[in-house]
Amino acid sequence: MLDRIIRFSLLNRVVILVLAAVITIAGCVVLTRSEIDIFPDLNAPTVVVMTEAPGLAPEEVEKLVTFPVETAMTGSNGVRRTRSSSSTGFSVVWVEFDWDTDIYRARQTVAERLATVGETLPPGVGTPVMGPQSSILGEIMIVGLTPDSTSVLDLRNIVDRQISRQLLATPGVAQVSVIGGEEREMQFHGVTLAEVLEALEGSNENAAGSVMYAHGNEYLVKGAVNTASPEEVAAIALPSGQGRNLRVGDVATVKFGGSLPRIGTASVKGRESVILTITKQPGTGTISLTGELDRQIEELRKTLPPDVTVSADIFRQSEFIANSISNLQASLLEGALMVIIVLFFFLMNLRTTFVSLVALPLSIIISVIILRGMGVTINTMSLGGIAIAIGSLVDDAIVDVENVYKRLRENRRLPEPQRRGVVRVVYEASKEVRKPIFNSSLIIIASFLPLFFLSGMEGRMLIPLGVAFIVALAASTVVALTLTPVLCSYLLGSGKDNASLAKEPKLTARMKKSYSRALTWCLRRPAVVIGSVAVLFIGSLVMFFNLGRSFLPNFNEGSLTINVSTLPGIS
Repeated sequence: MLDRIIRFSLLNRVVILVLAAVITIAGCVVLTRSEIDIFPDLNAPTVVVMTEAPGLAPEEVEKLVTFPVETAMTGSNGVRRTRSSSSTGFSVVWVEFDWDTDIYRARQTVAERLATVGETLPPGVGTPVMGPQSSILGEIMIVGLTPDSTSVLDLRNIVDRQISRQLLATPGVAQVSVIGGEEREMQFHGVTLAEVLEALEGSNENAAGSVMYAHGNEYLVKGAVNTASPEEVAAIALPSGQGRNLRVGDVATVKFGGSLPRIGTASVKGRESVILTITKQPGTGTISLTGELDRQIEELRKTLPPDVTVSADIFRQSEFIANSISNLQASLLEGALMVIIVLFFFLMNLRTTFVSLVALPLSIIISVIILRGMGVTINTMSLGGIAIAIGSLVDDAIVDVENVYKRLRENRRLPEPQRRGVVRVVYEASKEVRKPIFNSSLIIIASFLPLFFLSGMEGRMLIPLGVAFIVALAASTVVALTLTPVLCSYLLGSGKDNASLAKEPKLTARMKKSYSRALTWCLRRPAVVIGSVAVLFIGSLVMFFNLGRSFLPNFNEGSLTINVSTLPGIS
């Protein structure tokens, strides 16, 4: 099968080159459009149920609210476990479903159960609601707003009423959490709470009227008295038994102030600030969403007071992704550099270096296309699998090119009538090393198979790495079977390259001569070689055993004693 693929490639060399060019262009397009995330989706389908229970202690919340909700969710179809947290006046229940459950179906299941649970809760307890859809790795950005002369009360009001709402309206954003500052509330001083509530309930609301018909038109009549102005609230009348009209402003001071007790503070570089934590929805691209949020923040920056400093670089998940991409680029450059060193200094030929270098990026491009087609997200783990495979990606090309180059040199040294064609030599040389290289690739792939037996979060984390590694290795094998022999036939067998084929490089000849002497000496003295290896093996075991004992706890007469003197940094 492998020989047939090599033969087909050499008989259709132009077709192979065109296909390689098309795949390269398509791969570049896929790379520019692919979303790259920080990690694979490690979040099992989870629905969060939140319930407010004003005035109840944590024990009462647990017994009267959390337990009924959690019990109702446990029997739902596909639920694997439930977790809960009960605090003063608030209950949270996390309902986790099986890994293959659709999140929208899970939310529908929870909504159906909540419809029946709400009737069993005590009076005064709020209606259970589902939290926004997010993931444990959904926190993509933290933005800090630090004022200079603007009060943190006014800044928090701007953030709550304008900035957080606009950011939450961005497609892909699941939640915007605000921390710090002072939450604004209207405060009354000098009058009892019951009197204020009674007056406000009757005055500070819109009243529905009727419909008036006049001149053939229909007019809606309503009383619009709802207000958020302290002056208008101060003008609301209070009941009085003295026969005179009293207003809220006559007996109280109405103003905006921070809510008490003040819960939660935030700072940026030691200065009091307001911080926004932005969480994305599952399946949303981090890089594209971060770019959209940056544009939104730049627009919002224009509407803020001039003294407010916006810090959008406190935490950015996209930076971790950029670092992983730069690490992959560094691995590519290092791999290409090693290929250049090995091939050029050992073969002393630039064309052999070029053939091997072409196989490296093309294998990675094919890997990305295959991973995209398989539905595997491009993240740091899959990129790490490709980076690990870089050393194996160049192996196929190096071995193939070196053997082809050697066989072409041997063919060049033959008399003119005995020389074979370049394509035939390339085919025989590629066929000669293909099966051993293919078998070694299978052995390497077998070492990654245990990753696919991991379950749960470990499997979700590491399986993409194994998939990317195996796909990259398979892609390099395909390139070595098709494109590498074609490039060798064009570049290494041309007339301009015949001069370099006439003799072997001096460095290679010297190393082969030294290796031949060392091999002959070892074959003549097998007892010495085997004995030396045995001594080294036993010495390594003893050293490893002693090193392990120095870090293990010492058990003496039933007591546990840890030898801290052997630990680094402790004396």
